[in-house]
Amino acid sequence: MTNRTGKPAPVTDASPIIQIREVVKTFKNAAGEFTVLKRVNLDIYPGQFVSIVGKSGSGKSTLLNMITGIDHPTSGQVVIGGTDIYKMTESRRSLWRGRNLGIIFQFFQLMPMLTLLENVMLPMDYVNHGGFDERPERAMDLLKLVGLEQFAHKLPLAVSTGQQQSAAIARALATDAPLLVADEPTGNLDSRSAEHIFDLFEQLAAQGKTIVMVTHDPSLTLRTSRNVIISDGELIDETVARALSLLTHPQMMAVTRRAERVSFPPLRTIIRQGEHVDTFYMIIHGEVDVVLQGRKKEDAVVARLTAGDFFGEIELMRGGRSIANVRAGPDGPVELLSLPRDEFLRVVRESPLTEETLGRIVQHRLKENQSADRRRKLRLFG
Repeated sequence: MTNRTGKPAPVTDASPIIQIREVVKTFKNAAGEFTVLKRVNLDIYPGQFVSIVGKSGSGKSTLLNMITGIDHPTSGQVVIGGTDIYKMTESRRSLWRGRNLGIIFQFFQLMPMLTLLENVMLPMDYVNHGGFDERPERAMDLLKLVGLEQFAHKLPLAVSTGQQQSAAIARALATDAPLLVADEPTGNLDSRSAEHIFDLFEQLAAQGKTIVMVTHDPSLTLRTSRNVIISDGELIDETVARALSLLTHPQMMAVTRRAERVSFPPLRTIIRQGEHVDTFYMIIHGEVDVVLQGRKKEDAVVARLTAGDFFGEIELMRGGRSIANVRAGPDGPVELLSLPRDEFLRVVRESPLTEETLGRIVQHRLKENQSADRRRKLRLFG
């Protein structure tokens, strides 16, 4: 009834630092129009470390360009830190970007004729950040942070690619922007340099920076607090991606389109023990209790499921009636994605890896429930 496949996004009551609403991006060329982003909606909260992944051409870099203000959406709204960035003029948006965003490019984009120290000072000069005499000291402090103080007066081409990317991170931090945006920041680095860069990102996220990173590297997504998948210009539901992680992206998108959101108040029964089950559920927010009920109606909570977990697969895959009550937890409402029996079984048939994994989970959960039932009976009659 549960499948932990990565870290659920942390729940927060804060307002989003990034709000993307119904964003469409269409490019026109001699061959006609091509829509890269299709009514994308996304909220990112302060302090989150978010990876954006997808195949080449899926729209991930275009989505990043919407956040940085480098490109215009064809329609829709992008609000960052409470500011609708596409209601500004180009010059105002450029100044806003310098003060509010730190951008880290795949190819570093350091000025080749400037030293590393001067490159880090450049954003401070552009937006007039801090006192003029204080900027060299701040730039040196940032180079120390990334381990480059001894290379401060070297030109970019005189240091390694990993050191150039570290310098680019120091530059992105120059104006103390609350949001860092990185486009394939480790794509051109060897594994050792990439590990160093990612360690820096984790340290910055721990200090409260919000980081949004496009990457092709699946090993990196396991270390971020959220993983946003884009497929053919649309976002896959993050709950679907966590619960059914072995599906292909097109399969995940099919489930995203067919699943429906439902919610239940605290302690409301979702599945009743002994009833037929026609729905597969994935937990978006909140908690769900799996409860065994004895002949005398006494309850025994045998499992508590949280965001990213799922239930209903035992009965759908084995047939028969529900082996337990499933109800919303006591501490608040639970929000779920529901998938009808036929859709769930079709998805399982189309993904042998998913079918095999779910089969193992079913066997494990059955043994857990049987053990819990035996313990409950021993307490009652032992």
